[in-house]
Amino acid sequence: MHIITLTSDWKDYDYYVASLKGKLLSICPEAIIVDITHSIKSFNTAQAAFVVRNSYPHFPNDTIHIIAVNSEPEVGGQLLGAKKGNQYFLCADNGMLGLLGGPEPEMVVKLKEPIESQSNSFISMSIFAEVACALSGGSPLKELGQPVEVFNKQTPLRATIEDNIIMGSVVHIDSYHNAITNISVDLFHRIGNGRPFEIYVQSKHYKINRINKRYNETPPGDLLAIFNAANLLEIAIRNGNAAGLLKLNTSSTIRVEFKEG
Repeated sequence: MHIITLTSDWKDYDYYVASLKGKLLSICPEAIIVDITHSIKSFNTAQAAFVVRNSYPHFPNDTIHIIAVNSEPEVGGQLLGAKKGNQYFLCADNGMLGLLGGPEPEMVVKLKEPIESQSNSFISMSIFAEVACALSGGSPLKELGQPVEVFNKQTPLRATIEDNIIMGSVVHIDSYHNAITNISVDLFHRIGNGRPFEIYVQSKHYKINRINKRYNETPPGDLLAIFNAANLLEIAIRNGNAAGLLKLNTSSTIRVEFKEG
């Protein structure tokens, strides 16, 4: 019995999610179907990659992830199946596999196209569902497509280091309007080495000089910084809307300056 996860930008008011689940249950009724999210912004590959990247490590081996965002490839493009970290990923060749971060996939194949009589406008129905159920049934990935070495290998945006400064970026605004950055707890401690620091949000308009362990250490309405469950630096306002009030988006810069020892 395998888990098949679904990530899409389909929202809840269309028939797409139900249709795909119905198809999966018809082909492989023993599968466990888990929704990661269907609230990705339309065509936002980077947002989908961020959500899946921070979700999939918590799933068991052999989980199959259908990522239905920007899933219709350009003319001449390819649809991919990959084995990565003992899990499987089905997506278009739109940079998704690289944006998932972590180690290189152990195997990547170009998925076989469906027979001509089948509709090919709903990729997840016509291809991903069939492949997911074949994997769930025990078919090796290498039999479901042609191995490829060349595919879009975008990488997640990384924080940069200059002397005693970490320059990071907001990479995700969560459902609480908190701004999640690409500054990891490991990078912060490696560069900071226990030194005092100041975190600047939106240039020098807002400054934070401590890291919370819990949100409730800060009074309601106050600005705070915390390392979240994904071990990434997060800027928040206790019981408030940090992204809206501070005008933060996924192009905003967050700077950490460490004091000289």
